[in-house]
Amino acid sequence: MEDSEEEELLNLTLSVAAGGERKKKGRTKDDTNSLVIPMKSSEGYEGKIFRLLQMRELMLREDHRRKGVVEDGNNNGLPLIHLLLSTATSIDERNYCATLENLIELYQTVSLIGDSVQRVVAYFADGLAARLLTRKSPFYDMVMEEPTSEEEFLAFTDLYRVSPYYQFAHFTANQAILEAYEEEEERNNKALHVIDFDVSYGFQWPSLIQSLSEKATSGNRISLRITGFGNNLKELQETEARLVSFSKGFSNHLVFEFQGLLRGSSRLINLRRKKNETLAVNLVSYLNTLSSFMKVSDTLGLVHSLSPSIVVLVKQEGSRSLKTFLSRFTESLHYFAAMFDSLDDCLPLESAERLRIEKKLLGKEIKSMLNYDMDGVDCPKYERMETWKTRMEHHGFVGRKISSKCVIQAKLLLKMRTHYYPLQFEEEGGSGGFRVSERDEGRVISLGWQNRFLLTVSAWQPI
Repeated sequence: MEDSEEEELLNLTLSVAAGGERKKKGRTKDDTNSLVIPMKSSEGYEGKIFRLLQMRELMLREDHRRKGVVEDGNNNGLPLIHLLLSTATSIDERNYCATLENLIELYQTVSLIGDSVQRVVAYFADGLAARLLTRKSPFYDMVMEEPTSEEEFLAFTDLYRVSPYYQFAHFTANQAILEAYEEEEERNNKALHVIDFDVSYGFQWPSLIQSLSEKATSGNRISLRITGFGNNLKELQETEARLVSFSKGFSNHLVFEFQGLLRGSSRLINLRRKKNETLAVNLVSYLNTLSSFMKVSDTLGLVHSLSPSIVVLVKQEGSRSLKTFLSRFTESLHYFAAMFDSLDDCLPLESAERLRIEKKLLGKEIKSMLNYDMDGVDCPKYERMETWKTRMEHHGFVGRKISSKCVIQAKLLLKMRTHYYPLQFEEEGGSGGFRVSERDEGRVISLGWQNRFLLTVSAWQPI
């Protein structure tokens, strides 16, 4: 591993320095040495695999037994980060015996209900263990443990409710779309059409429905149509029912229509468009899910051909498209370190919601991120703001300035959602807690945690 990557890891802000200053509720920290099972020098490889699984199971059982007990707030984050780095390095060098020994040691120290360092390292340890076992192992699926669709939906709902993460993205994107509609109100026949390339559960759209309903009157009827792409028919039907039901709670001066399309089997060639309607394309985190730059390029080419009035782009920031495993590992650890730490500002340590969010959403993503290449699949593309800005311009788009109203709305949202840490804004120069930053001369707005950007929103239009 290059020195720069190791230095980045050692500089992680994930509670390593700040954690000792923050007092949280949790469990009493037991002597972890009581859990140590000595490694026998004569033990074979299969025996070490068994011991690894045994220690992981013991960690899970101890977490279940200790749930609700208070922790003393001590933090051993830096040694854990060192050991995790050593484990990732050994598996990259195919030194599997060292990997096994390190993982066994990690499982004796980490906890899914400990501080944010212990929690995030536990899921990274699982990702490395799965990588070591490979898909051929009968224990691979046990370590990866895919959540059911119901569990994932509940975890997403929890995160949406308690953290500003998704609300920042959705409210900022919707405000930009609303402003584009208002700019064309005299010629768009009071019609707004949104094409959402990843509609998911549809949580983004109630706030836009409400904003347009407040503008609509008997003499000013407004039409809102959402064309949303989804992964499966059942999810699309549930999303449609949810949004239609919500829209009925307002006056009938807003005409709402939802059209669900299956991703991969539906195309936009025969897209129904009303005359002069304002067309908005919504790319909230969608480009991050694409596994090749060719797919990103094809998508942007398609979007440009639609001649939309506005394209809203929301991306997780990072460099997880780096080719080497260690680079992807390091970048992912930085990102999820910030995510796990930020949850301590949203939920108590003993919270069942926090455990569900981390296990069913974030933990799943961590383990998948570390194992994409094991299946011969490229990992999702995460790029820095400067990189995808160049990419958008290359495909014929020009950035729109983010309005002061968008920025004020984002800051108000964070003020409502911030609990223990002071809220920071770019001009204050602070590094604690959530923060809002205007970048690229006002054409980009980012949500950050401490010194790490998490999400960035930008708006574009075709040249």
